[in-house]
Amino acid sequence: MTKFYHFNFNVLDLDRSLAFYKQALNLTPVREKEGADGSFKLVYLGDEAGSDFTLELTWLRDRTTPYDLGECEFHLAFRADDYDAMYEKHKSMGCICFENPAMGIYFISDPDGYWIEIVPEAK
Repeated sequence: MTKFYHFNFNVLDLDRSLAFYKQALNLTPVREKEGADGSFKLVYLGDEAGSDFTLELTWLRDRTTPYDLGECEFHLAFRADDYDAMYEKHKSMGCICFENPAMGIYFISDPDGYWIEIVPEAK
């Protein structure tokens, strides 16, 4: 048997990313790991619901250029229990990058250009 554990995004500016995920999705650090030589730092973010699944943000000290995300044909998805309020919050933050009203979903983009899908709670 296997179980989802975490998903990774590599980030260029860890502090900026931590602030974004806190503001946009209320994700907060649940554990961290740092290289003994300071060459990397991993920060695992958890949600308010206490899910076992986490988002791992990887920061590499020697990385100075943005990551090439290709055509962004991958994404992470979150289900929102108050979809309309979340939409308004993200709209005010200016981070909505794509909307699909016909499907009832939208996407936000994080500081490194990763797309995150926001889906309404199933009714």
